[in-house]
Amino acid sequence: MSISTPGGDQRRPSVVSTGKKPAADRPAAGGKPGTGKAGSGRPAGAARPAAGGGKGPRKPLAPVKVSQGRAWGPIALFVAVGVLAAGIIGYGAWAAFQGSKPWEERASGIDGIVNYRKTEPKMVEGGNHVSGSINYPVKPPVAGPHNAAWQNCMGDVYDAPIANEHAVHSLEHGTVWITYRPGLPADQVAKLTEKVQGKEKMMLSPFEGLDKAISLQAWGFQLKVDNADDSRIDEFIRTLRVNASIEGPNANCEQGITATGTTPRNLGEQMPAQQ
Repeated sequence: MSISTPGGDQRRPSVVSTGKKPAADRPAAGGKPGTGKAGSGRPAGAARPAAGGGKGPRKPLAPVKVSQGRAWGPIALFVAVGVLAAGIIGYGAWAAFQGSKPWEERASGIDGIVNYRKTEPKMVEGGNHVSGSINYPVKPPVAGPHNAAWQNCMGDVYDAPIANEHAVHSLEHGTVWITYRPGLPADQVAKLTEKVQGKEKMMLSPFEGLDKAISLQAWGFQLKVDNADDSRIDEFIRTLRVNASIEGPNANCEQGITATGTTPRNLGEQMPAQQ
């Protein structure tokens, strides 16, 4: 820089020493010479030393994985409830479908049932009242000629054999007659009794000479089973009681013969008139 004097001379001013170094030689504010960043104390581009005393670069931390297992308890419960609901709905639909079928079709679907209405149509015509003993081709009998007096069938449980001739008349009125082999265990008899006792158009009695432990009869139908726990017993009763009547649903079961014994009683004149 020049300084003009009054004489027009231009003199180069003397350099005044300030004690400061030129900017190129000065360190950055707050730092040391040769550093690339103020106050960092390291050359530009150098890696930052690891924390804790310069032991090398710090390794990146791996993310912590939290194991979360499936909640199998609620899942299993949900599945079980779903299966149960589907089963209930399915059974309801099946039962509704079964119930919509004609009773004859439902009867023919009972495993092991014998339908004498198809095989012996003459035998099941009914209405043929006769006196005395009758030799039935099917034992226990399921249909055919019979005494004018019926066996009382208001859920009666007989502890001794009854006359076939009276029992067949009860079948004509829509009764289900359950018979069992004498000597059947008491618990089995008790289960049969529970199915019969106090229920209109039902009766139970022992029967000599059965080829199976239990035999069920309705007018024109028969089913033989080995024990009282067989589910077909309930199916037979549900399907054929009342339905199998050829006298109509209002046929009487009261005021019948209540005595046991295989000899028929000729008491037709004492019985209410039947159509």
